Amino acid sequence: MKIAFQMDPIGSVDINADSSFRLAEEAQKRGHTLFYYSPDKLAYQEGRITARGQDMTVQRVAGTPAILGEEREVDLGEMDVVWLRQDPPFDMNYITSTHILERLAPGTLVVNDPFWVRNYPEKLLVLDFPDLTPPTTIARDLDAIKTFKSKHGDVILKPLYGNGGAGVFRLDHNDRNLTSLHELFTSFSREPLIVQKFLPDVSNGDKRVILVDGEPAGAINRVPALGETRSNMHVGGRPEKIGLSERDLEICAAIGPLLREKGQVFVGIDVIGDYLTEINVTSPTGIQELERFDDVNIAEKIWIAIEARCA
Repeated sequence: MKIAFQMDPIGSVDINADSSFRLAEEAQKRGHTLFYYSPDKLAYQEGRITARGQDMTVQRVAGTPAILGEEREVDLGEMDVVWLRQDPPFDMNYITSTHILERLAPGTLVVNDPFWVRNYPEKLLVLDFPDLTPPTTIARDLDAIKTFKSKHGDVILKPLYGNGGAGVFRLDHNDRNLTSLHELFTSFSREPLIVQKFLPDVSNGDKRVILVDGEPAGAINRVPALGETRSNMHVGGRPEKIGLSERDLEICAAIGPLLREKGQVFVGIDVIGDYLTEINVTSPTGIQELERFDDVNIAEKIWIAIEARCA
């Protein structure tokens, strides 16, 4: 098949950690041809969806993860699969990409389905499953956030469309910074904030569970660095081997059918203790860590699911 990757600069990826690289590597192994382009090279041109990019051969060489051909323009309607793999922030640029890529259906499969990526951003889809999630409020209004904090005492405050642990604050019972943080966030963004009850179990790790076409494929545990609340690997979280608990399987059984129905082939959910905190559909990570810990080929499972959908 002909596969296109819409992603951030390929030259800067970590060949031992990046999930997009691993997906491309497995596709190449399976005989598919690869084309790479950055999000700013996507265009709608008089009824055609095009991208200006380069043919790509990936290689597991640090510092040179890909050999790229001469830049050329392609009609993405001639591709079999387009991977939407650019990282958040989930801003209007990202949303516009989903609107354009959505027009490739039904002839070209876009993974994950851009219509539902747009409608299921990480911290909002969990609202469909209140029985699985910690107490949550989404608001820009300071009084609403203060009311929630007064009720729950120890909370986590973060940008609604943030990623990688950026801008995440723990505000405990003695904290006096809520108003100042609200002023800071609202000074540069018109978006609401999300505030959740703090889960002490995070000290034992924030579990990333990977689902492939709605089915759990495994999990890794991300343990916060000493003195940190955030467990994201971007900010020093340490990945550890861990299995799937009965509660993890219960959560996956509840959300899996919806993810599969809506074309969310590769999804990473975050579980702290017994609670689901995020459903990551935009650009999930964790493939390589899980493959190393469990000696499995997760990328192969993903491509089998994609090939079945194309067939």
